[in-house]
Amino acid sequence: MSGFVARRGLAATLAIAVTVSITGFVSASVLLGQSSPTRYPNSPEGVKTPASPRPPSEAEIAARAQRLVANQHRDDEALKQYERIERHADFTGEPNPRTIQDRTYRVVPTGSGTLKILLKDNGTPTDPTEYRRQLQAYEDLLELMLRPDDSRTKLAYEKFDKRNQQRAELVDSIVDTFTPKWLGMETRSGRSCDLFELDPRPDFHPHSILQEALTHISAKIWVDRDSDELVRGEAQITRDISFGGGILGKVYRGGFFSMDQSEVSPGIWEPVRYQYDFGGRKFLFSFADHQVVEASQYRRLGSPKEALTLVQNELESPSLAP
Repeated sequence: MSGFVARRGLAATLAIAVTVSITGFVSASVLLGQSSPTRYPNSPEGVKTPASPRPPSEAEIAARAQRLVANQHRDDEALKQYERIERHADFTGEPNPRTIQDRTYRVVPTGSGTLKILLKDNGTPTDPTEYRRQLQAYEDLLELMLRPDDSRTKLAYEKFDKRNQQRAELVDSIVDTFTPKWLGMETRSGRSCDLFELDPRPDFHPHSILQEALTHISAKIWVDRDSDELVRGEAQITRDISFGGGILGKVYRGGFFSMDQSEVSPGIWEPVRYQYDFGGRKFLFSFADHQVVEASQYRRLGSPKEALTLVQNELESPSLAP
């Protein structure tokens, strides 16, 4: 992480890290005395389960935590070969928010990350000529990723591997960062879930900037009882997160992030909705993000070689359009 992490990159990293473990995945209804975050259209709501089941023991929580973390690692690995459609809607921070920008992308895997192909901009479909140009750029990138001796390819894979390793290590460290409290059961997206509240352990000693940031967060997670997969995670920033002693920037207390996941392929769970609602300062400049991202139409493209064949066939279509 160089300098001050990009706004959404920070929030997403924290969220994914926190909500990824039962003792540890990332928005919150635990507002700690603060006003409720802005609620955007179609925000999912939980349904209380009327029964009062027996609270899980510490041993049961620990075992489920390990399964949840293992499942998340598997889902993260699978995501590298899937494309999806993402709608990014930016809002004002008012009680009745209005839309500032609304864009829809086709997000495709490259082997060293993802590429966003614009499909719609504020409701206007991308011109077919421009869409073809974007697909051709994707084709060129995939061809580059298949040249292992190219210095650009080596560098791209090295950076990608480093990011993945840092994320995996952070996810694993979450087990030691938070103390879980079982709050009961709720039905989320038609799934019977255990609801846990997560607070930082007072005796946890962070060893990195991101681990330190996690100690400024309180979270809730909904874990599917049948699959031990994360259905929903929320995180609330309870204290300002400073970078470079506050000189490089801050993410302010009260920031909110949520993520919903769903089974997109047998045994594979991926994010279907994010909500960001936070503010901060980068150097001397203030910023605020109020955004909802909805993901759908997951499709496995496979390795860069497999994806290249698919995009080449697509480009040969005479009726190519977004």
